[in-house]
Amino acid sequence: MRYDPIARLLLTPVDQEAPERVVRLRGLGLGERPEPALDAYAGQMAQMTGAPYAMVNFLDEERQFFAGLHTPQGGAEERVKSRDHGYCPYVVVRRKALVLEDVRDFPRFAGNALVDETGIRSYLGAPLIDRTGMALGTVCVADTEPRRWGRAGLDTIKSCAAQLMLQIHRREDGLA
Repeated sequence: MRYDPIARLLLTPVDQEAPERVVRLRGLGLGERPEPALDAYAGQMAQMTGAPYAMVNFLDEERQFFAGLHTPQGGAEERVKSRDHGYCPYVVVRRKALVLEDVRDFPRFAGNALVDETGIRSYLGAPLIDRTGMALGTVCVADTEPRRWGRAGLDTIKSCAAQLMLQIHRREDGLA
């Protein structure tokens, strides 16, 4: 077998927390169905950033589920994607925000299926880390044009993640 450095770059990251995340998400009642409140939250993120796509995404062992979704088509997009589509699995495994001003500048990300299927050219995402320290998923925005997200974009997406985690914790505590 011949070594192919590009194939290595395109691998979806190994997510050893996925089984525990599934249990935690089920306990929180998240990641199984669309939620109007999370759709509204995605809409607010799109408005704040000027991005046409915004998602609240929860990941399990096999898939990603957009419990909150804003698209130019008004949410008509499919809410389930495999783990090898998009950039959120990297955010969850790395547990750090990811800024891609032009995905084509990064060999690891340029070959992702979303580039060809949806025309995504830029991405900004932050992990949703709960009070147990587990990364449950992400909040993210994306555009079909390269974008200079800059420090302001990074600060915005991190703030969105923190605010949403406060809401999830309030819900868990029965205060929502």
